[in-house]
Amino acid sequence: MQSQYLASRSLNHYNCLHMTDELNKDLSQELEEDNIEIEPTNGSDDILVDEDAELSTGEVVKKLREKIKVAVEEKQKYLDSWQRDKAEFINARKRDEESKKEYVRFATEKFAEDILPILDAFDMAIGSKESWESAPAEWRKGVETIYQQLVGALAKHEVIPFGAIGEAFDPNFYHSIALVPTENKAQDHAVAEILQKGYKLKDKVLRPALVKVFEAEV
Repeated sequence: MQSQYLASRSLNHYNCLHMTDELNKDLSQELEEDNIEIEPTNGSDDILVDEDAELSTGEVVKKLREKIKVAVEEKQKYLDSWQRDKAEFINARKRDEESKKEYVRFATEKFAEDILPILDAFDMAIGSKESWESAPAEWRKGVETIYQQLVGALAKHEVIPFGAIGEAFDPNFYHSIALVPTENKAQDHAVAEILQKGYKLKDKVLRPALVKVFEAEV
């Protein structure tokens, strides 16, 4: 709505500029009706006035200069206003584009949040080694195919999982629920086990990964 309003204002200002040009034409016609000719002579403008003209040359020139000054000032005013409206229109379009992008991002985020519990269920089923391996091979293949399709669909919208065992614990990406003692000091504060995958939408963390973290024994 704002873009349409600004476009309408810009059109009105264009029409005003056109009216100003018409005024300049009217001034030229008025000169002809008063039998006044303006011709350049020796680098200067000489105004020839018909002997029957009611106004003197000086009065005619003064009158014309006043009208031209008013016309130029009005034209500049409308031009300045039109340029401002044009800038506002461009900015409004940019804001509209940003709003659309933000809406798409929000919709993708909500969609991903609804899908993540389903992926968690797949991870739990596949992660249960004994039960998973006891299932028929064809059934497991079908489940894995569906799982990969879901992951691929989210990846198209830049929703990707993250988290790996051995990575340094970062509270911005991981949520620790337990500590795992270790004698290896190199493993101190590293991810020991991933209980639930984390997911990101581009650079935004949708959900931190749920993990256990190594803690070196003193």
